[in-house]
Amino acid sequence: MTQVAEPGMNTADTPTPGRVSHWIAGRVVGGTSGREGPVYDPATGRITKHVDFASVAEVSAAVAAAKAALPGWRATSLSKRTDIMFKIRNLVEANRKELAAHLTAEHGKVPSDALGEIARGIENLEFACGIPSLLKGGFSEQVSGGVDVYQIRQPLGVVAGITPFNFPAMVPMWMFATAIATGNTFVLKPSEKDPSAANFMAELLAEAGVQAGVFNVVHGDKVAVDAILAHPDIAAVSFVGSTPIARYIYETGTKAGKRVQALGGAKNHMIVLPDADIDMAADAAVSAGYGSAGERCMAIATIVAVGDVADPLVEAIKVRLPKIKVGPGTDPSAEMGPLVTRQHRDKVASYLDSGPAQGATLVADGREHPLYDESEGFFLGVSLIDDVTTDMDAYRDEIFGPVLTVMRVKTYDEAVRLINDNPYGNGTAIFTRDGGAARQFQFEVDAGMVGINVPIPVPVSYYSFGGWKQSLFGDLHMYGPEGVQFYTRAKIVTARWPDPGTSKIDLGFPRTR
Repeated sequence: MTQVAEPGMNTADTPTPGRVSHWIAGRVVGGTSGREGPVYDPATGRITKHVDFASVAEVSAAVAAAKAALPGWRATSLSKRTDIMFKIRNLVEANRKELAAHLTAEHGKVPSDALGEIARGIENLEFACGIPSLLKGGFSEQVSGGVDVYQIRQPLGVVAGITPFNFPAMVPMWMFATAIATGNTFVLKPSEKDPSAANFMAELLAEAGVQAGVFNVVHGDKVAVDAILAHPDIAAVSFVGSTPIARYIYETGTKAGKRVQALGGAKNHMIVLPDADIDMAADAAVSAGYGSAGERCMAIATIVAVGDVADPLVEAIKVRLPKIKVGPGTDPSAEMGPLVTRQHRDKVASYLDSGPAQGATLVADGREHPLYDESEGFFLGVSLIDDVTTDMDAYRDEIFGPVLTVMRVKTYDEAVRLINDNPYGNGTAIFTRDGGAARQFQFEVDAGMVGINVPIPVPVSYYSFGGWKQSLFGDLHMYGPEGVQFYTRAKIVTARWPDPGTSKIDLGFPRTR
C-alpha cells in the first residue's frame, strides 16, 4: 500500500522518529518524493513506522554517490578492504541482537529464527574476508619468446541489489559482502515491508570504515526498481524474489546491458523412501515446512511419500503439529511467528479451502489456531494437506506459508519424474538409508541444490546458492565462488619485456610457436 505524505514532510537529512529514510553517501537522507508506505508489526497488525519511497531522482542521487566513491574504493588495497570486512563481520556479530529485533518487529520472526538468519549472513561476511585469496589470478610465463600472459579480475563498478521481505538481513549480506569486497560500490533496494534492517547495517558498515558512498540504501516500490534497472551507471543487478518479478528483472536489466542474476520462486520437494527413518523424516518435514512460518524460498513445500511410507509418515507429522508454539516474537517460548502481512496471510489460508475443494484431504487447519481469529496480528497455525495432486492450486502455486502438502506415489521413478516435470528447480531432498538410491537421486534430479537426509540444503558460504529452471534467471549463482565471478570481470594481459638490444621491426602475424 502506497501513501502520499503531507507536503514538505521529512525533507531534512536527519532521522525522524517513526520513519525509515534513505541512506546515501554515508548519511540518512529524508525522502522528498511525497510518497511513502506503512511498516507493520505483523504480531499486532499495527502500523509502527512509515518508509519513504524513492523517486527516480533519489535513486539517481544514490547511484551518483556510489559512482563518486568508486575510484577511491577500487584503489583501496586488498589488505585495507580485508581489514574493513573483518570489522563489518565483528560489528554485525556484536550487534546481532539489535539487528534481530528489527527482524522481529517488522517481519515477525521469532528471535531464534532472526538470530539464525543473521548467523547465516555472517558466514558470507566471513567468506568475503578471504578476498585476497579469492581474487588471485593466473600467470603463464614464456608463452612465446619473452612474452608472459596473466589474468586479473576487476570490479564491475556500481552494482545494485534488490532484496525480498523474508530475509531482510541475510540476503543483503549475500550480495553486498562479495560486491564491496571485490571493489564495487553498492546500492541496496530492500523490501519496503521490513526496511529498518538495511539502514541498521548501513550504520554498522560506516562504523567499520566503509567510505561514504560505497554502500547506499534507497527504499521504495516499483518506481525505485525500474530506476535501478534503467540507470546507465549501474553495471549489474542481483535480485531475490518471486519468479514473475525475477523474469521481469532479468529481461529488463539485460535489455539495458546489465549483468543480472535473478533468483525466483520455488516448489521444493522432499522424497521419503520406504526405508527412511520415519521419525527423522517427520522432524525434518516439520522443521523445514514451518520454520519462519514457511516464508522461505528453501522451505519444504511438498512431501513426496513413496509407497507404504505415506500413512505412518503423515501420522508422524500430524502428531508433531500441536507441539509447535505459535506466537509473537515477544514470547520467548514461541517457535513460529506471524506472516508478514494480512493480505499474504489470507492468501495462504485460501489454499486450505481450495485444496479440499479440489479433492485433497485437510489433515490440519491452521485457521483453528486461536490467534487466527483472536489476534489482530497476521497469524496462521501450521497446516497439513494430504492427497495433493499436480492439478491442484496447492501444488501448482508457491504457497510461501505454513502449509505443508503431501503427495503419494508408488515408485521412486515416479517421484523423480514429478520433481523434474515441475517448472521450478530450486532445492530438493531425499530421505533414505540407501546410499545407492541417494547417489542416483543426486545424479538425475533437476534441481540446483540437493539434500540427502538434509531438508534445507542451503550451501555454506564457500559454495554458491541458486536453483535451476524457473528458479534462476541468469547463469551465475549467488555468493561463494560464483558470487566473486558475478561481481568481477576478467582481464587478460599479454606482456613483453624484451632485451632492447634484440628489438626489431616484424610486420608478420604475431607467432605463438
